[in-house]
Amino acid sequence: MSDEEYFRSCIAQERHLAQLRGHHNIEEFYESAGSLWENTQILPKWTRDWQACGPLIAEYAFAITFQDLADDPHGKAIHIGTIVVHISHHPNQDQALRYAIVKAAIAHLEHAKHCKH
Repeated sequence: MSDEEYFRSCIAQERHLAQLRGHHNIEEFYESAGSLWENTQILPKWTRDWQACGPLIAEYAFAITFQDLADDPHGKAIHIGTIVVHISHHPNQDQALRYAIVKAAIAHLEHAKHCKH
């Protein structure tokens, strides 16, 4: 995956999480590429900023574990509930962890949404 594709995938995850958390009318303006806005409010960059991502761990009481992978020559994966993120698919472990936390938050919110029906 190219750097641009990775960057776009992070923004897509952030948009999805924002929608699940009740944000509507989300836009990304050309002048501020990579920043999502709702009206005049800039939304958190959960996959790219620990100040935005860190509180999700406590909010959803995530238990995070790291596992060595015998089938992956690059090493480890991050587990949060049913979410598994291979570190080798990300630029570094730090970014992989933030991405995993956002994916887990999305899974948690989607599960809660479906359980209400």
